[in-house]
Amino acid sequence: MLQIEIPGVKNLQLKHLICDFNGTLALDGRLIDGVAERLQVLGRKLSVHVVTGDTFGSAEAELAALDVNLLVLSEKEHAISKEDYLRTLGMHGVVAIGNGGNDRHMLQKAALSIAVIGPEGASSIALGAADLVALDILSALDMLICPQRIVASLQY
Repeated sequence: MLQIEIPGVKNLQLKHLICDFNGTLALDGRLIDGVAERLQVLGRKLSVHVVTGDTFGSAEAELAALDVNLLVLSEKEHAISKEDYLRTLGMHGVVAIGNGGNDRHMLQKAALSIAVIGPEGASSIALGAADLVALDILSALDMLICPQRIVASLQY
């Protein structure tokens, strides 16, 4: 569990990390350098979940060496499916990271959410739904590894 106390805002007791794959953890279907190592570190405190439409069909192979729960979505309403998955884990114990419009519900409902801009860009809808915005996935994951960064950004 990852506990983060944000003075004047909320106390978080996070158990799960949900990430989008393409545009968030990966670029053009390939895991971004440095992501695997950070997910391994975070996996000591959080259960890591990757929920994706898997545009390039590479998520399973790219994540095979990691201890993550992978859900490849087949239906068209990815935004609703990601939110539904979040609800099954319990929204109050989840941090979500994404970049796309189909991540918006997941970002809005999670206890803590981070939108990632990255080389693929980010949907303005995702940016508006998130608690925090990071310039890239490595910065977003580093915020969770060093949660005082989150406190510094969100406290009143």
